[in-house]
Amino acid sequence: MKFTTVKEFTDYLYHLPHLHDKSDLTYIKRLLAQLGNPQDQVKTIHVTGTNGKGSTSYYLSNLLQKAGQQTGLFVSPYIISFNERIQLNGQGISDSDLLNVANEVWEAMAAVREQDQDPDFGLVTFEYEVAMAFAYFAHKDCDYAVIEVGIGGEHDKTNVITPEVSIITTIGLDHEMIIGPTIQDIAREKSGVIKYKRPVVLGNIPESVKGILEKKIAEEASTGYWLGKNFRVLEAGSEKFVVSLASGQKYDLLPRPEVETFDAAMALRAFNLLCLKNPAMSLEAEAAEAAINETVVPGRYQIIQRRPMIVLDGAHNLQAMGNLLHFAHGQAKARRGRLHALVGMMKDKDIDQVLDLFQAEDDVVLTTVDYPRAARKEDFPAKYLDRFSYQADPWTAYQKMASALADEDLLLVSGSFYLVSAILLKLHAEQTEKE
Repeated sequence: MKFTTVKEFTDYLYHLPHLHDKSDLTYIKRLLAQLGNPQDQVKTIHVTGTNGKGSTSYYLSNLLQKAGQQTGLFVSPYIISFNERIQLNGQGISDSDLLNVANEVWEAMAAVREQDQDPDFGLVTFEYEVAMAFAYFAHKDCDYAVIEVGIGGEHDKTNVITPEVSIITTIGLDHEMIIGPTIQDIAREKSGVIKYKRPVVLGNIPESVKGILEKKIAEEASTGYWLGKNFRVLEAGSEKFVVSLASGQKYDLLPRPEVETFDAAMALRAFNLLCLKNPAMSLEAEAAEAAINETVVPGRYQIIQRRPMIVLDGAHNLQAMGNLLHFAHGQAKARRGRLHALVGMMKDKDIDQVLDLFQAEDDVVLTTVDYPRAARKEDFPAKYLDRFSYQADPWTAYQKMASALADEDLLLVSGSFYLVSAILLKLHAEQTEKE
């Protein structure tokens, strides 16, 4: 056995390379073949998109569970522990199961090296995680597994499946250096999850790239189900919102940020398509509504306190932060309070554009998380260091800001999932001490 503790494994995992010399799927396919191709032993749903793919994945996973299905979920990043990456029926993989599949992948990797006489064969970090997830879901005889892509689509290491349904939530600018640089390049990359004669659900897609997706749908003899055309969100932002499917089925759901309504709608549309193929698992509207309303998506519009309101969200690109600030400013205005924000970002993100979204009256504190890619003080443009304050330690900054809030105010923690995770870990430790 290679690994005997989770820490031993994660230390190894995070010292693996992040990229191969070639951006293709040959390495992951060789490894999965050695494992007996577990990705083909489970029905899957493949979810990509610039934003919203995590929330959509969680919503769909809960719908499947409510329908009595043994449901796997593979998502990133994790917020509290690595085990969140690979879930079964809403619960993170146990430490013992994690070590079992981690060692199984290690042994398969060693076997490929020996059989192919290729001593240099190895996996990058994300490939190792993907292989573990597929092996685990196969071992647990999952009825369905919801698979969130890492980056992009066509060349993503998860793109070794033929899903029952694909979902493309949004298309915007992010990871331009890897799958860009243009939004058209990004659309072509994400269209890679569309498979032959398998339906695809599409969310808020810019008009400028719809033609690219329509072409891919036609090439694959697929069928596209478009938000605003084949299913709709009605009354978004009011006392409730309604998801309406083309069949006439409607779902009345609790209010939530507008972008989350679209994610829930895509999950419902995808679930409806799955039910058409498997009528035995269909849900009454009330049960489906409960599945959506009960879903908590870690680190995404996560409200940990109502008055004063404290919201944690890992928004880290222009589109996601724009949506988040639209929600946060609306909440602050309705409460007649002020928006306060603790922001930590990665230095390879569009820092200038994201920070420019804040309003002049917002109280913003910049910070740095303990991570190699994290933006440090010198990585923030000088004009924002003049405009905002800077506190190197995020927990110190959070405590100071939270303690000074008026009841009407809203505190937003955002800019990266690493910052959200750091704050939630501290809060969890603090709560544990009290108990």
